[in-house]
Amino acid sequence: MTADPRALASDARPHLAPAPVSAAQPASARIRARIHAAGRRFNANDNISEFIEGDELDELQAEVEARMREVLKSLVIDTETDHNTQETAKRVAKMFLNEVFRGRYTMAPAVTEFPNVEHLNELMIVGPITIRSACSHHLCPIMGRLWIGVMPNQHSDLIGLSKYARLADWIMSRPQIQEEAVTQLANLLQEKIKPDGLAIVMEADHFCMQWRGVKDVDSKMINSVMRGSFLKDANLRREFLALVDARKS
Repeated sequence: MTADPRALASDARPHLAPAPVSAAQPASARIRARIHAAGRRFNANDNISEFIEGDELDELQAEVEARMREVLKSLVIDTETDHNTQETAKRVAKMFLNEVFRGRYTMAPAVTEFPNVEHLNELMIVGPITIRSACSHHLCPIMGRLWIGVMPNQHSDLIGLSKYARLADWIMSRPQIQEEAVTQLANLLQEKIKPDGLAIVMEADHFCMQWRGVKDVDSKMINSVMRGSFLKDANLRREFLALVDARKS
C-alpha cells in the first residue's frame, strides 16, 4: 500500500502541544486545531475531510463568505448598491467549498473493487477524462484531459469505468500543481487496483499563464507518471503513448 504523504510530512512538523478546541472558535480554527493535534499537514492539495465534524462545512462556508466580503471591500468594489456583486461573496464561498475545491473537504467517492476472476492481463486505457483544477499559486483554472493505462494481474482489483473519472475529479478538485496532482492520482489508483503497471498522461491549459503573466494562450503542459511494467518495458510504454497520441488527434 502506498504511504500517505500527509503522514510522512508529519515527521517534519515540530511536536507542539495541541491547542484546545473550543466551540466558541471559528470552524476554521477548530478544524486546524484537530489537524495540528493529529500531526498532519493541510497543504492546498490535501484532503482534510476527516477533521470536519457535524455542520462545520456550512460554518466554514459562512466564514469564507464573510472574509470574501472583506476582500471585495479591499478591492474597492461596491457590494451594497451594485446589483451584480451583492451576492458575489456568497457565490464564491459556495463555489470554493462545494465545487472547485470540494476534493479537499469531502471523503473519497465510494468505489467497489471487483476481483480479477478472468485473470485479465492485457493493456487497458481509460480516457480522455476531462479534468478541472486550479493552480495553487494564483487560484486560476487548470483545464485539461488525462489518460490512464493499467496492466492488471490475477491479484488486481478491477473498478468500473466511471470510477476512474470520479477518482480523478476528487483529486483534481483542489488547488494543485499539475506534477503533484498526477502523482497523487497515481498513488490512489495504485492502492485501489494493485496492477503490475500504471501509467497516467495529463495535458492541460493553465490560466495562470494564459490569463495573466506572459498571456500565452497556446502553451500546454503535458506530464506523465509511469509505474511498474510501464517503467520497465519500453515496448509497453510506447504502445500506451502511441494509443494516447492517436486519441489526441
